[in-house]
Formats: sequence, structure tokens, C-alpha cells
Amino acid sequence: MVHERYRVRNARQDEFEIIGQLVVQVYSQLEGFPKESDQPQYYKMLANVGELTNKPAVELLVAVSNSDAIAGAVVYFGDMKYYGSGGTATREKNAAGFRLLAVSETARGQGIGRLLTHDCIRRARNKNLGQIIIHTTKAMQPAWTMYESMGFKRSEDLDFVQGDLSIFGFRLLL
Repeated sequence: MVHERYRVRNARQDEFEIIGQLVVQVYSQLEGFPKESDQPQYYKMLANVGELTNKPAVELLVAVSNSDAIAGAVVYFGDMKYYGSGGTATREKNAAGFRLLAVSETARGQGIGRLLTHDCIRRARNKNLGQIIIHTTKAMQPAWTMYESMGFKRSEDLDFVQGDLSIFGFRLLL
């Protein structure tokens, strides 16, 4: 998917801290989402999101403007065994996934989430994988709606609970 003002690329290591701050800011502002005091380890992982790229087949992708300003980010998993969620997702074969999609407040409504999602789908298709798996929550309703509009289907077999938070699985067959 081509966007007039943004492109997707792999994040540089010197951007990891800024991206971690973006992800923490976005997730901490979600109504109904656990706060840092409720799940400190989860927020530590969000803040250090770049460390996930130390695992094989894991990429931190950013949507950047023509001036290279970061508008959003997502973590792409080319191998589900490194996906790191609860539930059964890490046992899925012939699959890719993505997690931790975040779009800056100033860039919302400009198609950044869709752009990042399309890039993840493209990467999975380029590897001839059969499906892409994601998770979301009720607090992420705009993303939930976007995923469904892109063809993702609810997959209850991927659901799990993290603390007091219900996590809902989706898959897109490629």
C-alpha cells in the first residue's frame, strides 16, 4: 500500500527509545486498558519494544513522514514462536503475526495503522506464509474495526486473559 505522506521501514536502533515512549503513551491512554501500576512488567516490555528485535524473524517497523518523523510503529513476527503472547498463538505454524501497533496522537486518522498492517501482510505473503495472527482488546475498538474491514476474522481459539484483561485473537488467511 502506498501512502502519499508516509512510508514504512525498519526502525533504527537509535529510534528504539522514542518508539518505546510512543507505545507506552498510546497504550496508557486507552480507556479500559490496564495502567502501568496494574501491569508494570507489560509496560516495561512496551518501553523496551526494540529489544524484541533481538529474536530471529522479529522486526520493529515504523511509518515515517517524508521528513523521517515517526508517526506509528508495529512489531512484526515472521515466526510465531517468538510472538510472546499468552494463549496458543505461539504454536501456530506457517504463520506470521504482529503486535503492539501504535499510532501517534497527531497522526491518527491518516491511515497509518492501515499502512503498517498492510506492510505486515505483505511481508507474510512474500514469505509464502498461510496466515497472519493478531490480538486486540475491547479498549482498542478503532483497531478492531480496522482489522475486520481488512478481512481479519475473529478466532476464539487464540483468545486468552492477561491479568484481568481479555485478549481477542484474529487471523487473516493469506
